[in-house]
Formats: sequence, C-alpha cells, structure tokens
Amino acid sequence: MAAKSLTVVISQSQGKNPSKRQLEEELAAALMLEPSIDVSLVPHLYDLKADHSGSLFLKSIRGHLLVLAWMYPRAGRWTLDRLGVRGQAGLSELEELEEDEPEAPEEPGGIGSVDVPDRNIYCLDLGQESDPAIFLDEIHRISEELAVETVDLMKWIEGSPQQEQLERYLHPERILAGGDGNGNGAAEPTRRRWYPVIDYDRCTNCMECIDFCLFGVYGVDSLERILVEEQDNCKKGCPACSRVCPENAIVFPGHKEPAIAGALGDVGALKIDLSKLFGGVESIDLAVRERDVELVRDGRDAVGVSMGMPKRQADRDPDNRDQFDDLFDDLDTLNP
Repeated sequence: MAAKSLTVVISQSQGKNPSKRQLEEELAAALMLEPSIDVSLVPHLYDLKADHSGSLFLKSIRGHLLVLAWMYPRAGRWTLDRLGVRGQAGLSELEELEEDEPEAPEEPGGIGSVDVPDRNIYCLDLGQESDPAIFLDEIHRISEELAVETVDLMKWIEGSPQQEQLERYLHPERILAGGDGNGNGAAEPTRRRWYPVIDYDRCTNCMECIDFCLFGVYGVDSLERILVEEQDNCKKGCPACSRVCPENAIVFPGHKEPAIAGALGDVGALKIDLSKLFGGVESIDLAVRERDVELVRDGRDAVGVSMGMPKRQADRDPDNRDQFDDLFDDLDTLNP
C-alpha cells in the first residue's frame, strides 16, 4: 500500500510584518522545489471560519499534515481540531519540552478529541525561529521519517497555482476586493477573531467554564462534552475563562501571556500547579474583574463573585485539600 503523502501548509501571519512575510515567502519558495512535498498557503488558522475555502481545503487533506503557523504548537493543534482537522499529534524535534517534564509522562487525563483519523499532524511555531533553514531541515526529517510518496509539485485550494495567484498569496497587500476565487481579483477575505480553543487532552469536562462565562460562548454537544458553541460571543481580549480552568485546557492563541496562549507544549495533560502558574487566588480575582468589565461594556451589571465562581473539580479527592479549596467552599456558602 502506498505511503500517505505529507502536505505542508503555511498559515500566514495576521499583519503585514515584512520579516514574517519574508520568512513565509522563503519557506514557500523552497518547498515548491521539493518533489516529495505538497505545499499550500492559507490565511491565519485562528481567523478561518468553518466555511472558508482555506478551512475546506484543510479538511480535504487525508494524509499526514504539517502546519507552519504563528502560534504555539498546542494552540495550532487544537485550533485545527476545532476546524475539524484531526489526527495523531506528530512529534517535532523543534518543540521545547518543559523543564520539569518527567521522562515518562503520564497518559493524557482529558476527555480527548473525537473521530481522530490514523494520520499525523505536526504543528511548528513560525515565531520560534527566524532562519528558514531550521524549519526546512525539520520538514525534511519528518518527510523522510514518514517515507512520503507524492506526485504533485504543489496543491492549491483551486488546483495548480498560476504565478499571478501565488503572488497574491505571498503579497496580500496587493489584493483588491471582489475576487471570484479562480485566480481573478481578491482572495477570500478573513478578519481577526477572538475566541477560546479547548485542549481536549487536558479538558476533564468539569463545566466550570460554562458556569463562569456569562456571554453564551460555551455549550455542550450530543455527547454532553463542553464545546465552544458561539465563538463570536466572546469578548475581544478577555481571557477570563482560561484563568479559572482547573486544567489550563482553555487556550487563547493571540494572548500576550504565554501560558494562556498555549506555551506549555502539546505534551498531554500535565499536572499543573495553578498557584504557581497564575498566582493562585489572584488569577480568580483577575478573571472576575475581566468578566465584570465586559459585562459593563455590554450595558449589564457587574456580578463580581456572586455568579459562576469555579468549584474546581467535583470528583477531586476530598482528603487532598488545600487553602484554595477551603476558600472556594466558603464562597459557595456565602453565595448559594
């Protein structure tokens, strides 16, 4: 049976930073000359809607996939998962492992993704290195490891690219409105978005996020699993639900704090000391303040700690308590 092909996708940066564009161009130009690799470009993953042609293209890929994006690998993987692009997490030698990670990490303790096909997905952070050779060497290593067999030089959303079409993708500032999607006029536009991405390797379905968020962002699916249901209800710049998640399973790829943006690495459900990560109770206080700010902006009343305060996990060992458990219990007693 023929080996599965490797498709490399470059997810472009949201802005027009010349150094970022140069890195993207150099990578695309080099990969187009590789006979064993298919390469395509799409807008920034985080900005793609489900019906965008870039999303449809990503979902059409059946073989191994490697995505170069301007976000941490964990954020990239779970953003793809939200778009319905799933696979086994491929291990890249460029990923930085946590200093305190055990040699034999525990199996993931989250509820996991669903409908995961038997193919690898690799996510590389374009912000990690500025030298394209480092990424190209890693792509070659992965390609050889997978024993890739490909027949096309390059795959595009609308077939083989013409030079004019390639130029529009590499130089988005030249794009005009009113394209027809067939190489004439503009590429399909995107706009910057802000919404939470769930890491299901860590998520335990405790539902604390749906209790805490008062903007209707979260819901549950037919399997009663938490999901981001109305992502455009999320308030731009607000990461409050991430701060109250007991497992650090909620990622905002564009946030300035690395821990919230997914910097902990795609290494499964690590045991995280939240008091060290976010400053213990201070993170809860900050989340409440952030939520109140957005409520007031919506013309609603601030609620403080009177609604949706996290109870941490209900099935936690009652004999393994700390001062924060006592604090949360006292708050629950005061606010029935």
